[in-house]
Amino acid sequence: MTELPRIHLSIVQPKGYVHSLGFLDQARYFRHQFRRMGAEVTIGKNRLRHDAVNFVFGAHLGFEADLRQRYSCIFVNLEQLGQGGAAVSRDYLALLKTSAVVDYDQDNIQAYSAHPDEVMVVPFLYAPYLQPAEPIPLEQRPIDLLFIGSMNERRQAMIQRIESTGVQVSVFDGALYGPERDAYIVQAKAAFNAHFYESSRFEQARASHCLSLGTPVISERRPQTRPHEAFEDSVLWLAEDQLEAYFSQQFGTPAFYDQARAALQAFETADPIEPYADLLAFAAGFGRTHQAHRPQAPWQPTRVHLGSGNDYLPGWLNIDANDQMQPDLHGDFAQPVFLPFAGDTPLTGPIEIQPGSVEMIYASAALEQASDLPMLMGNCLAMLEPQGKLIVQVAHEMAMKTWQDPTHRRAFNEKTWLAFTEQFWQLGWFEHRFEVERFEYMNDKNEVCERAQACTMSLLLRKVETTAQERTLARTMQADFSIPDDLPEQAPQPSARLAA
Repeated sequence: MTELPRIHLSIVQPKGYVHSLGFLDQARYFRHQFRRMGAEVTIGKNRLRHDAVNFVFGAHLGFEADLRQRYSCIFVNLEQLGQGGAAVSRDYLALLKTSAVVDYDQDNIQAYSAHPDEVMVVPFLYAPYLQPAEPIPLEQRPIDLLFIGSMNERRQAMIQRIESTGVQVSVFDGALYGPERDAYIVQAKAAFNAHFYESSRFEQARASHCLSLGTPVISERRPQTRPHEAFEDSVLWLAEDQLEAYFSQQFGTPAFYDQARAALQAFETADPIEPYADLLAFAAGFGRTHQAHRPQAPWQPTRVHLGSGNDYLPGWLNIDANDQMQPDLHGDFAQPVFLPFAGDTPLTGPIEIQPGSVEMIYASAALEQASDLPMLMGNCLAMLEPQGKLIVQVAHEMAMKTWQDPTHRRAFNEKTWLAFTEQFWQLGWFEHRFEVERFEYMNDKNEVCERAQACTMSLLLRKVETTAQERTLARTMQADFSIPDDLPEQAPQPSARLAA
């Protein structure tokens, strides 16, 4: 194989969207397979790496297509697509049609590609790192049957039919993923799988995860269901009309446990090393080609996310003073910032920031945490272009939750912004100031509200040039007159004379 590329697995997670945690299983599996072949692999939330080939999970939740210009991206489709499948956006299908894609099921590909043979397909099979060190014998497990996944009327009806036979089906009462969910899977005698969509493609990722944890999978199988061959002898298959007979007569019997153990042992031999080796080789070639043709000039960001914290914004330059937040750049805007800036980071690659070059800055917690708020606001003013926007959302001083975050140094009220607008001269500003273009009160649900219900204030501040009258006021009120130094031109020096 050619030189291995650095691999980064990026999981798309809209702010607060817990179900993106469902992609952790597939990302871990990719990481395991690529590491087996010696590749360096990282996993990140919403972050892309300039120095790696990025495999993107969950792009149907939102992805800026323009990011493909600077970043080498291969999209992992895990949605059931096509007739009877998931209702995804046109933007997502357009993204797949014009990008490098890897899929888990051949039947998805015709929904976005006119050349199905050009799309790589890799399965999710046995994951040895999930095998419990001391598995509970199936007969001794306290959970009869466990159902995992989103609920709809069809699945609910099937579960009710199973429970009518006397078998208890356990269902989570809230979102649960990762090791917290796995702790229940290993306690189940079996997991039950039913199709969500009419397309009835086999839910391969969920089944492989349960089987790797040592828990048998009983799955519905419809005529159009075409599982990977590794699941033929590893899953206990049922037609929909067999539910009552199976769970009333076979489930929980010695014969069931013997069959379940044989299925688990068969799955342990399912190793997809070859398709993943092919995928890694493809990633190496794709990365080299993309990186040779992508823009070589430094990135000049026009959007800056200040104090990014846990709310990382792809496509923006994310700056935070806390390295644990994994920002693009580590920096404290409450300290002097010297522009122009040039640098190079693993996430952004070469970067350059000129004074007065940024169209928009978004800041929230940064204002509340800043040790020197005037310094921070002055740095924002210097970075923004004329008419550039500073968007802030900060705690209102009258809100009950104002001091809930122990890192906050201050709260704000309606008068706070006068220092940066009408009274700009007090901060030593002269040629530019901010003006308030939009002001709204927001409640604890982040909805526009009246002042009495306000939890935060949302503002759009615009950088504007001061007027002649405002500059006159500044000269009047500031400690100096803000006049130029008027240095004289250097006087000509007399010519030296040579001695006779």
